[in-house]
Amino acid sequence: MTEFSALGDITEWQKDFEQRLRASYAAAGLGTAAAERRLEGVRDGLGDWTVAEITDAGTRVGYVAVVVADDNGTLAGRIGDLRVDASCVGRWHEQAARAWAEAWCAERGARRLDVRLTEPAGELFDGYSVRAQTRMRLITSPPEPLDGVTARPMTEAEYPQWLASEKVGYVGGIVRAGALSPEDAVRKSDRDFAKLIPEGLATPDNTFLVLEAAGEQIGTGWLKHGFLPDVTFGYGLHINEEHRGKGYGRAAMAAGEQATLAAGDSALMFTVWGGNEVAMNLYTSAGYRVMEENRSIGLPRTVDSGFAA
Repeated sequence: MTEFSALGDITEWQKDFEQRLRASYAAAGLGTAAAERRLEGVRDGLGDWTVAEITDAGTRVGYVAVVVADDNGTLAGRIGDLRVDASCVGRWHEQAARAWAEAWCAERGARRLDVRLTEPAGELFDGYSVRAQTRMRLITSPPEPLDGVTARPMTEAEYPQWLASEKVGYVGGIVRAGALSPEDAVRKSDRDFAKLIPEGLATPDNTFLVLEAAGEQIGTGWLKHGFLPDVTFGYGLHINEEHRGKGYGRAAMAAGEQATLAAGDSALMFTVWGGNEVAMNLYTSAGYRVMEENRSIGLPRTVDSGFAA
């Protein structure tokens, strides 16, 4: 029978966990410095995690790590890690560990359970809805611009309308992914934009673009350079609704990649909210790999039997 016991000393698990994260980041194309920076953000919260050893007949077969914390007024659980040794995969230890994590978080008042995946979910988390994906691509050569499409810096006169539209889109993405209520999403949007671009167009290391075709504005772009070492983060590359379906999405990606290279970075990264299949398909066709995927499920739920806490 699969059993679980919380560890007092997580040193051995943490070493293994960090090695696996580094490997997954390297496979996605992150350089050493960028991978370490991203790992720092994960490492900062490890002190709050409960790490349980998964055993079968007294033999350790893996680990599962969980935490419950406030997320904008809602208690949410998170599976930070769930690993079963390769030699023991397929013996239902993974399903028992998932069920144990769900029960552990629900008992502590969590209303939602999140999981961060750095590998394909497989069947284990099929019942969890996709909340967001982090996608990235190395840019090895200047992109080919789309004929007739140009990108220019955004003006001060254009900025207020762009900001209002960007906030609406951000809120919509959060709500569509099921991450927050509309009211909480609006509050998060206001906080995030105030933190990210406190000086508007003058905020250092940011590029704000207007995309045009035949003298008409067809979209906008917003990129943060040096988000990680050698990595630009695309907060938004959007084509106006009336101009979609004309191939301009690839033109927006090319403009973002060109701005990335011009700023001295060599990779472009995006977050796409769950439910936005159009953007996911575009990123896939453009060669952007999934580096991380966040999924979630509501709690409490009926859990599988066959485990002991």
